[in-house]
Amino acid sequence: MIVIKIGGSVVDGLHQTALADFKSLSDKGKLVFVHGGGKEVTNTANKMGKEQKFVVSPGGVRSRYTDKETAEIYTMVMSGKINKVIVGMLVRNGVRAVGLTGIDGATMKAERKKKLIVINDKGRKMAIDGGYTGKISSVDPSLINTMLDSGYVPVISPIALSEEFDFLNVDGDRAAAYVASALKADKVVFITNVNGLILNNKLVDRMTVEQARDALPKIGFGMEKKVLACTEAIDMGVNEAIIASGQVENPVSSAIAHNNCTVITK
Repeated sequence: MIVIKIGGSVVDGLHQTALADFKSLSDKGKLVFVHGGGKEVTNTANKMGKEQKFVVSPGGVRSRYTDKETAEIYTMVMSGKINKVIVGMLVRNGVRAVGLTGIDGATMKAERKKKLIVINDKGRKMAIDGGYTGKISSVDPSLINTMLDSGYVPVISPIALSEEFDFLNVDGDRAAAYVASALKADKVVFITNVNGLILNNKLVDRMTVEQARDALPKIGFGMEKKVLACTEAIDMGVNEAIIASGQVENPVSSAIAHNNCTVITK
């Protein structure tokens, strides 16, 4: 069982062999996709006249500030557009893909963040209302397993249910980690537009989970969430977390073979 996290913006830059690779892997074993798409959400929101705000946590993690209107746009773009583009692309290439959100079957539950501690423009910590952002608390794999057992490839968008049944924006990378854990997946592969984690101008090919955790403060925006998600996946029982490029030949097969990527293990 392999869980693949694919960014919405990575889809356009995938290597021409990627779709055949996905098809070959889905023929051999169970495959689940979790996708992102933050840039598309931002673009659509801006077109609708809803300016997007981003905040930075004391740990240096940058994320979207999600108020009610942004949560609605996020749900619409993630589930209505990006999810269907990915499903359509897979179906066109012979993969029996089906789109889901974390809402369907109450698959993904999250705690709504009541308050967010953020760093303001002056570099000071301040507390703001949590809005409609969530921290995943549980993933129920029943619906995903039903689909896998019927020969389908689930494609999941990262929207979760709060305790009050609000729709919450959850981080796609961390959603992939939690889905991989709930499914007892062997591997989770984060497909991105670079070969993996670059530190001191060098690709890090292997790391233990402890080394990855220690490196987090030195990692820039975007990649820090992927590395954090890798550490969470390993902590929750996944054997191997890989960060790899989607722009190389047979990207997932290449990542599983540990070619030119970052592999994080216990």
